[in-house]
Amino acid sequence: MHNAHWRLQATCIRLLPAFCVTAAMLLAFRPPANKKMSAPQPAEVLVAAAADLRFAMDSLIALFSRENPTITVRTTYGSSGNFFEQINNGAPFDLFFSADIDYPRQLKQNNKTASDIHLYGTGQLVLWSKSLDPTLQQMNTLLDNAVTKIAIANPAHAPYGKRAEESLNYYHLYDKVKDKLVIGENIAQTAQYAQTGAAEVGIIALSLALSPSMQQTGGHYWLIPPASHQPLEQGFVLLPHSKGNPGATRFADYLSSPEATTILRNFGFGPTK
Repeated sequence: MHNAHWRLQATCIRLLPAFCVTAAMLLAFRPPANKKMSAPQPAEVLVAAAADLRFAMDSLIALFSRENPTITVRTTYGSSGNFFEQINNGAPFDLFFSADIDYPRQLKQNNKTASDIHLYGTGQLVLWSKSLDPTLQQMNTLLDNAVTKIAIANPAHAPYGKRAEESLNYYHLYDKVKDKLVIGENIAQTAQYAQTGAAEVGIIALSLALSPSMQQTGGHYWLIPPASHQPLEQGFVLLPHSKGNPGATRFADYLSSPEATTILRNFGFGPTK
């Protein structure tokens, strides 16, 4: 009996190294315990957007962020022409939303884009006034004796300013009112001039005329016939800085969703062809 005990003990000792090796191999190939529990990494998306998009974009971002809490979208608003120059010079934006689709097209020609160009809406021009009702005299409102200042965006780099100038020429009014023109850096500043009374009338974007702040001012607007100017086709594009940023791609995809399209239409962006 004593010898049997020692034989069993010796057998266990011989088996122990093999058992340890097997156990070590199992531990080595076991997946990390916390891999499935790791939280999604936060992402930041940098957007350059035409100033006419301010209120629509803020609404879009709010809804997108609710569904994608780990993605932060930061937007800078300004004139499309200025953004075009900045992006050409390497500004680190992930997406560019232009008030004139020609700017993204030029960026694509310059190999400064990372996706196809997406047409998201058509901009519309209005006459807006805090003190007058442009629906009564329409474009002739600009000839009213009470009008000493007319605000338009800078035609040199703001698409809405360029279209405003086209409309004034279409109605043969430019030479009659050119001395009254007050130039805004972008369409948002132009709307601000009209809203504060710095100009009696502003030629602004419908999307801004429909914004809560402009409506609370109690002004009136008249939609300028689109036949009086070239179309304001508005498009966006992903930029090279977005490569490796899935948040930017997800936000771009969201902008093509039915929900996003409805919001844009509600803010006065006409349908695309």
